[in-house]
Amino acid sequence: MGGLNLDHLRIFLDVIEHGSFSAAAERHGLTQPAVSQQVRQLERRYGLRLAERVGRRVAATAAGLELIDHIRRIDGAVAEAEQAMQSRRTEVSGRVRVGTGGTACTYLLPPMLAQLRRRFPELDVVVSTGNTADVLRGIEQNSVDIGLVTLPAPGRMLQVTPLLDDEFVAIFAAGDPPPARVTPAALAARSLVLFEPGARTRRLVDDWFERAGVPVKPAMELGSTEAMKEIVGAGLGCAVLPRMAVSGAGARAALAVKRLSPPLRRQLAVVMRRDKPVGRALRQVLDALLALRARAAR
Repeated sequence: MGGLNLDHLRIFLDVIEHGSFSAAAERHGLTQPAVSQQVRQLERRYGLRLAERVGRRVAATAAGLELIDHIRRIDGAVAEAEQAMQSRRTEVSGRVRVGTGGTACTYLLPPMLAQLRRRFPELDVVVSTGNTADVLRGIEQNSVDIGLVTLPAPGRMLQVTPLLDDEFVAIFAAGDPPPARVTPAALAARSLVLFEPGARTRRLVDDWFERAGVPVKPAMELGSTEAMKEIVGAGLGCAVLPRMAVSGAGARAALAVKRLSPPLRRQLAVVMRRDKPVGRALRQVLDALLALRARAAR
């Protein structure tokens, strides 16, 4: 292929198909002498006569006809290459590492992840769970591409985009009548199940009790919202959970859900490194996460 000009091949094909140097020249925006020169260059390259005049038309010699067969196959291969490269420019593929908390992973992300899988089969989204500090550390160390965490999310190198608010609620077994007002004092007087220490959500709940001046000694400290719901459903206590953990299909019929008084909310945010390159794969995941904000507002 060294020195072979694809344009020369196409021009030779047009000369033969139109039977005229001038027609090929007009098609390519060239002069007739320029087209004739390019055909002669092909003939010098192969040392063969490729075109001859038959009457008023230019026709291919036997060697020219064989070359035309190859030119058509070359054109087909080039068109396939163009299509493949165009597809590569527009396809979304690769791996995106998402870090988040257990509650968001269980109750918020699955529909979003399923939609991404349907739209982009070549996109590999890997989700890991941990507390906010763990996720932020992974983002800073670039072992996590994007995080969905509970605020605050300190760090100068981090870009933080608030996403949605999630209210905390208290849950009780269906046979355990809840208090009229679910205050810190009312909950502290009961057998209480809370998140295990270290979680940002646990810190928010502890602060809620502290602001009321109520000491709290939970009967159980668990890392799983599902385990907490099972414990409460079995009549072994009450618990404080984010509302998303008891909404929709994940809610148990055997649970009574009550708002806290005073209210307590947490804010979830999307977090990335400020210098993180946003390729097509990461852009799709980022856009899908940001779409959760609009969905929650409806």
